Amino acid sequence: MSFSKRLVAWYGENGRDLPWRHTQDPYIIWLSEIILQQTRVEQGMPYFFRFSEKFPTVKDFAEASEDDILHLWQGLGYYSRGRNMHKAAKTVMSDFKGVFPTKYEDVIKLSGVGEYTAAAISSIAIGEQRAVLDGNVFRVLSRYLGITEEINTPKGKKIFTAVANQMLHREQPATYNQAIMDFGAIQCKPKNPNCERCVFNLECVALQENKVAELPMKKKGKSSRNRYFHYFVLEDGEQILMSKRGPGDVWENLYEFPLIETDSLLDAGQIREYKALEDFFSSDVQLAEMGGVVKHILSHQNIYAQFYKVLNPQSLIWKKKSWNYVLLKDLNKLAQHKLIFTFIENNITNIS
Repeated sequence: MSFSKRLVAWYGENGRDLPWRHTQDPYIIWLSEIILQQTRVEQGMPYFFRFSEKFPTVKDFAEASEDDILHLWQGLGYYSRGRNMHKAAKTVMSDFKGVFPTKYEDVIKLSGVGEYTAAAISSIAIGEQRAVLDGNVFRVLSRYLGITEEINTPKGKKIFTAVANQMLHREQPATYNQAIMDFGAIQCKPKNPNCERCVFNLECVALQENKVAELPMKKKGKSSRNRYFHYFVLEDGEQILMSKRGPGDVWENLYEFPLIETDSLLDAGQIREYKALEDFFSSDVQLAEMGGVVKHILSHQNIYAQFYKVLNPQSLIWKKKSWNYVLLKDLNKLAQHKLIFTFIENNITNIS
């Protein structure tokens, strides 16, 4: 029996029962695929239900405000996914007359949709013969065939794309694609894969050559850079000062406290003497540190955040027109990145 047929048979007995696998609706498939990018199924499942219930059709999604979408996305990370989904939904309404496309060549034109997502949608929705290629598939094929080419290089991507399409089950592309993704997630895991009970253990090259832990090979990326954020928490009665991030940086269009970024971490005394503080507050500002430094890890960035409570909010003059007071009871209505909403949950009271 061929690799693809055995894999499909394995899936029939071991595949996960996931809600988006009970439909061929390309919109629902798209929702699940984008939400699950770089996200574990357990983490992404509540978000899938949240979005599919709030926006049951692509028209509903397109007509929503970006703030609403980012608020629902809060905590999932990689917020550009949510913004790109909004753009894609609007494109479906304008360019496809409100009908979500199913053909690969159309789906891949949507914002935030790459080759993997387009292949998943087209194969599951209409049975198009397109092999998916994500981290799970790279790992399964690399180990099974003993491919040592680095997966994150142009040459490696080209090799694996060709191999993936060669291995595809021609009669059941949708089932095969879901099977190989589940096989990588359940059986051929990155660490401690269950090789003893693997249906392919007799011919798996990596297992036979003792290279399971080495494959797939990946070229080392650039090292992470450190950034130092200093947040100012200014509460005045039942309201708190908030700022909305602009474009071109992490957490675009999300809300946070007023911020100064420095080249190194400063304490309350040092930040009080920092020259840029004059552009933020009048000279009588009084600050106190709120807890210790919080480290927040992003792709290629390590954020070190220190929070300062402004002790004299009523007498203080703040100078940024882009800052606005928000009622504490309405704070949860704003889309915030995880660093901020986690701090708020632990430190700010009187929030409904």
